[in-house]
Amino acid sequence: MLAVLSVIWVLPIGYVILTSFRKEGGSYKSYIWPRGFTLDNYKNLFQPTSQINFTRWFLNTLIIALISTAIAAFFVLCVSYCMSRLRFKMRKPFMNIALIMGMFPGFMSMIAVYYILKGLGFLETGLLKQIALIIVYSGGAGLGFYMAKGFFDTIPRTIDEAAYIDGATKWDTFTKITIPLSKPIITYTLITTFMGPWVDYIFAKVIMGNDTKYYTIAIGLWTMLEKEYVETFYTQFYAGCVMISIPIAILFLLTQRCYVEGVSGAVKG
Repeated sequence: MLAVLSVIWVLPIGYVILTSFRKEGGSYKSYIWPRGFTLDNYKNLFQPTSQINFTRWFLNTLIIALISTAIAAFFVLCVSYCMSRLRFKMRKPFMNIALIMGMFPGFMSMIAVYYILKGLGFLETGLLKQIALIIVYSGGAGLGFYMAKGFFDTIPRTIDEAAYIDGATKWDTFTKITIPLSKPIITYTLITTFMGPWVDYIFAKVIMGNDTKYYTIAIGLWTMLEKEYVETFYTQFYAGCVMISIPIAILFLLTQRCYVEGVSGAVKG
């Protein structure tokens, strides 16, 4: 059963890779295995045209994703540490509210977020739109604190108490003791917060509109499938899909051990 499921799971990925090397142009073909193979799809992908600029879109997405990841990871770790270590009024109601809000998909607030950003003037220029995307991606990240909180709960509180006796503040304890002991959950948080901006289409399209120069990679790839471009850029679209998956795959392989430890520690907590 697992072998059958693995084949079903791998088949679409294999189709994407094969099509990215397909020599025949055009969109739909009645066969899966290409009649010829070429690297021109990848070469042409990085040659900008008046309609398609994959390199620019890739860099736009990378910058937005890196900045959003840094801000969002900071929010998540700070909120989760407070929920794990501090006791204050409205702590449990806040956790319940965060849990309930996390059950609703983010795009439900898409229109409201759009008009708020428009009212604040963040949709006037392409650069401001990129800043708006960073705000959207990192603004509500703190609500996803449950996994990191579970990991922090596994760290003995006696370590914190020993630090307090030696004169350390809560911030010193957090930055100099807890954070060095939390590499697995930090890795997990960085990966999950990076993947959101990297693959998001809905919020990016709503905020960016038709400003193609500042498109993210998800919008750019979808542009290749529009009816006026699909016959020309169809195989390049699949090459782009392979290219954007490479950074995520490398990042996951390099941090796999810490990632698994972070998930197991959070579940245990």
